This record gives sequence, C-alpha cells and structure tokens, in this order.
Amino acid sequence: MPWLILILALLLNAAANILMKLGSKNAEGLTFIQKFTSLPMLSGLLCFGLALVAYTKALEKFPLSIAYPVMTSTGFIVIVLFSWLVLSEKVSMVQWIGLVFLVTGIWLTAYKSI
Repeated sequence: MPWLILILALLLNAAANILMKLGSKNAEGLTFIQKFTSLPMLSGLLCFGLALVAYTKALEKFPLSIAYPVMTSTGFIVIVLFSWLVLSEKVSMVQWIGLVFLVTGIWLTAYKSI
C-alpha cells in the first residue's frame, strides 16, 4: 500500500504539471486572473495539493532518500513521455539516454525497499 500512495503522489504531481502546461498554451492575451482561474490551471493546482497530501502520507512509510528520488525521477519520465506522445514535443537521443540512466538510478536507489 505505501508504494501505491507514492505512485499516486507522483502521478498527481505529473498531472499537475501537464495541466499547467495545457492551461498556459492558449493563455496569450489573457489577464493574470483569467489565466490562473482557467479550468486547466485550477485543476493543476488541485492536483498539486492532492499530490502534497499523498506524498506526505508516503513519507510516513518511506525514507526521504528513497521517496524523493523515486517521485521526482519517475515523474520526470511520465512528463517526458507525455510531452513526446501527446504534445508532440521533440525528445533528443541524449534525453532518451538520460531517461535510461534515470530508470537505472531509480532501481539502484530503491531496490532494497521493494
């Protein structure tokens, strides 16, 4: 169950970043209030809040030295894949190699606690 809470936290954090990106895509010409009260932005803020709650709960069970690298690195992978597959952003070969190193690093950091 602790791993599910950590996974929920990282997915909510990734969703928050994605929603903020989507909210900022068509925000040109909008006022500050209009930009930050749009549905994607408000949804992103909600996801950040829920991610904070889930992450805090996960920290009750995991050492920070495991929880933080797993959450941030895996969230980074989710964001890069979403950006590439859905937003059609370019991902260079160097970035792909970096993702492989991230996955390896996550495994090396967390393998004893699985």
